[in-house]
Amino acid sequence: MERQNAVVRQRIRVTGVVQGVGFRPTVYQLATGRNLNGFVGNDSAGVFIELEGAPAAIDDLVAILEAAPPPLAHIDAIQRTDLPVTGEPGFSIASSRQQVGATTFVSPDLAVCADCLRELQDPADRRYRYPFINCTNCGPRFTITMETPYDRPLTTMAPFVMCERCRAEYDDPTNRRFHAQPNACPECGPRIWLERDAKQLRVADAIAETRRLIAAGEIVAIKGIGGFHLACDARNSAAVALLRERKHRTAKPFAMMAADLTTAAASAQIGPAAAALLESPPRPIVLVDKDPESDLAAEIAPGNGQIGIMLPYAPLHHVLLESGDVWVMTSANHAAEPIVKDNEAARLVLAELADALLLHDRAIYVHCDDSVIRMTTEGELPVRRSRGYAPFPVRLPVAVPPMLAVGGELKATFCLADGKEAFMSQHIGDMENLETLDAFTAAVTHMEHLFRIQPELIVADLHPRYLSTRWAEDNFADRVVHVQHHHAHIASVMAENQYTSPVIGFSFDGTGYGTDGTIWGGEVLLGDLDGLARIGHLGAALLVGGDAAVRRPYRMALAHLYATGVGWDRRIPAVAHPTDEERRIVRHQLETGLNAIETTSMGRLFDAVASIAGVRHEISYEGQAAIELEALGTPEADGTYEFDLIEEDGQLVLDPGPVVAAVAGDVTTGTPVGAISARFHRAVASAIVTTAIMLGSRYDVHTAALSGGVFQNVTLLDAARRGLEENGFEVLVHRLVPPNDGGLALGQVALAGRR
Repeated sequence: MERQNAVVRQRIRVTGVVQGVGFRPTVYQLATGRNLNGFVGNDSAGVFIELEGAPAAIDDLVAILEAAPPPLAHIDAIQRTDLPVTGEPGFSIASSRQQVGATTFVSPDLAVCADCLRELQDPADRRYRYPFINCTNCGPRFTITMETPYDRPLTTMAPFVMCERCRAEYDDPTNRRFHAQPNACPECGPRIWLERDAKQLRVADAIAETRRLIAAGEIVAIKGIGGFHLACDARNSAAVALLRERKHRTAKPFAMMAADLTTAAASAQIGPAAAALLESPPRPIVLVDKDPESDLAAEIAPGNGQIGIMLPYAPLHHVLLESGDVWVMTSANHAAEPIVKDNEAARLVLAELADALLLHDRAIYVHCDDSVIRMTTEGELPVRRSRGYAPFPVRLPVAVPPMLAVGGELKATFCLADGKEAFMSQHIGDMENLETLDAFTAAVTHMEHLFRIQPELIVADLHPRYLSTRWAEDNFADRVVHVQHHHAHIASVMAENQYTSPVIGFSFDGTGYGTDGTIWGGEVLLGDLDGLARIGHLGAALLVGGDAAVRRPYRMALAHLYATGVGWDRRIPAVAHPTDEERRIVRHQLETGLNAIETTSMGRLFDAVASIAGVRHEISYEGQAAIELEALGTPEADGTYEFDLIEEDGQLVLDPGPVVAAVAGDVTTGTPVGAISARFHRAVASAIVTTAIMLGSRYDVHTAALSGGVFQNVTLLDAARRGLEENGFEVLVHRLVPPNDGGLALGQVALAGRR
């Protein structure tokens, strides 16, 4: 009875994704509903609360926050401290505070919620068809946030002064827009307009005119949440071909946006898991199998068995696309440059790509491309982690000092970490030019400022010519440490799985600078986050002509045929493709080693097999040959190829010679490409399983880790995981960050942090 009648006061500190997600309004309503006094507010470390009242009421409030926080919130920790009772009546939302050195999380940008969507579609609502509708449960967050705490003056909504009705919603604790920082309406918020030839079009309805242009086969650049899209009708072959011509994008697939799930399902084969992901708040692009009966333009994803599709996530998309519409919605940029985010840049850069620009006046502070997810038999596999996910942190299994890892070169991301929180950046792009480097630098500066982390250590790849490595050494020479590329891949998948015990790691990708100065890419590693050692690898072949061999898989095919001792039979497509003179030059390079370097790359072996089988001899985007080889596989085909496993200089070597010879033999006897693809994928999966069994027994390690860009191949990933699990292995795969170089920075942090 004495405790029931007691009055206590407690300070409650909540950390995690708790700003910009309706957390303060939720606390306000819970507190006032339980007759508790005090206040709640934001600061640079999260949310601070002081509660005074009955102990049971405070306990109940905290229990509800833990069990049922606001839909977009993610609580990392709740700390409670007793304070002296003050007797001050009432409960309020306090002014936000800044704390030196404190870190808070920032919510990713999330799709418009069901409540806002109902209002958007209601002719009687004052926000009917308003392209910037939002509330505390949805809308832009990361891309408009300049500084924390997350308050309107610290976002790009600062120039828009709320009208009386919006302000009343903002101040009303019973309204779902209570303290919704981007709150706006047609009277006081951002607006849209359409431009052609740098002149605003005088049209009554910019949305209707945009739809008319798309229907007429034109290309429109549309400003969205994290940047511009180039849009055209996905069923109009001429429009899609024109977009390819203007972007100089020969074959790389375009992403699409369907008006709704029913429309998407009419264009692709969408299972329940993919459907749920398409409709989830992050609204990623989901890679799904093509529907052979679809009326989509063939030019969208030539040679690819899958298409990337997403659903509308911004209110602007919902008013633009009507039921039945499918539009190409691809990042608006020139090849190898970051996505365009500013109006002036759009007028300069996109004028030659788009026939018109649909603009708005809410500034995008941070560019953020769409995320891309592929489905496996076990769930999601990130291919690009960006809008909807970044900058939500990945929890590390071990604490690290303040540090910045700059990743690799392709699919560049960076990681800013402190303690057990690793903040992975959005997708930046391929670090091949000044524009991407500038975007990378700006993103690093913004996130350091946003999360108040000043790195004591900078981690870079070993490759001396990576632009990210040179950037790190030029700017932080005395604080840079290097982590080998394939070690970082395995550490990445370990870190996201919270795993610290020894693993046998299969690090398979296209290119990485090895510790011996050669090009790695088919590596078997042993160890934990204290260190990894190379204990096996794919048998080497010569990379003839450096990058030329990457762009021309037939060169890699000739090298593997030469290394295997298989004659260059003209019946083999890879042999027939080059001219007689080029074959002579390549043979001379193979015989003398001139302008050739050894590579153990599994990615390059996929390229070689694709060319030998006649699938693809030259590529226009990374991984094209392997993607098309996977797409052609026929699972019902019987048979497999086999690698030889050889002990050589203390390493277990996966000799590809028998596989290459068998592929060449099947090609010359007319075996269908689908069967060759299926047999090759089975061979690689079988080699992984056999290698793991041999080395697992030798080193008493029974966990396998799979990472590197080759494991974006779901056919291989599923087969390898299934075989490993059937043989008693725990298998670590990626679910939070990509297996490709987009996840590399996480592994760099995990390894360097342990040092």
